[in-house]
Amino acid sequence: MSSDIVNLDLNKPAAMKIYDWPTGPYPARVRIALAEKNLQSRVQFVTVDLWKGEHKKAEFLARNYSGTLPVLELDDGTLIAECTAITEYLDALDGAPTLTGRTPREKGVIHMMSKRAELELLDAVSVYFHHATPGLGPDVEIYQNAEWGFRQRDKALRGMHYFNTVLARQPFVAGEVFSMADITVIGGLIFAGLVKLAVPAECEALQAWYVRMQERSSVKNYVTMSEPTAASV
Repeated sequence: MSSDIVNLDLNKPAAMKIYDWPTGPYPARVRIALAEKNLQSRVQFVTVDLWKGEHKKAEFLARNYSGTLPVLELDDGTLIAECTAITEYLDALDGAPTLTGRTPREKGVIHMMSKRAELELLDAVSVYFHHATPGLGPDVEIYQNAEWGFRQRDKALRGMHYFNTVLARQPFVAGEVFSMADITVIGGLIFAGLVKLAVPAECEALQAWYVRMQERSSVKNYVTMSEPTAASV
C-alpha cells in the first residue's frame, strides 16, 4: 500500500485516513462527498491496489473483513466502511449536513434513493464487471458466473430507465437539492462508463442530469483526475 497525502496545511497532520483506489467508482462517492464538504485537507489517502488484490489480503481484511473499498480510519483507530456510512459521518462533522438530509423526511428520502441507486445501478454494474467481463483478472476473480453478470447488466439498464423517470420530474435524485443519492447515481454512471455500458439514448433526462452533475466542481475534479480505463475500477 502507498500513501498519497492530501493536506493543505503541512503543519497540521491529517485527522483521517481513507483507504481506497484513487479512480474507483465506489471511492469516487466518498471523494466527491469530501469535495462537497471541503474536507480534503483533513484526509490522508492510502492506496490499496485492486489489480494486485491488496483488498483481499490479510493486512486489509483486518480493517474491513468484506474486502471492499473505501474504508475510513479515524485518529482514534475507529474504522468505518461502506460509502453511505462514511458519507454520513463526513456530512455530520461540521454540524450542518448538506448531503444526507436536515429533516427526518429528507433523511428518509435520501437514504431510500441512495439505496435504490446502489441496488438498481451501481452494484448491478459491479456484478456485471466482476462476472461477465475479465474484471480484475484471474488472480483476483477466482469465481465468475457470466450468466449472473449479464442479468445484472440488464438490471443496471433497467435502473437507468428508472432514474430517468425520476429525473424527468425533479432536478435531483431525491428531490430539489443535491444529495448523497445523486453521488451514488454518479458513481454508478462512472462505473457504467468504465465498462462501456452506455446510458440508453431514450434516457434523455438522465443524460441531461449527468451532464449537469459533471459541471459541479466536486465531480469535475474527480472526473479530471480519473481516466476512463479498465484500470480505474
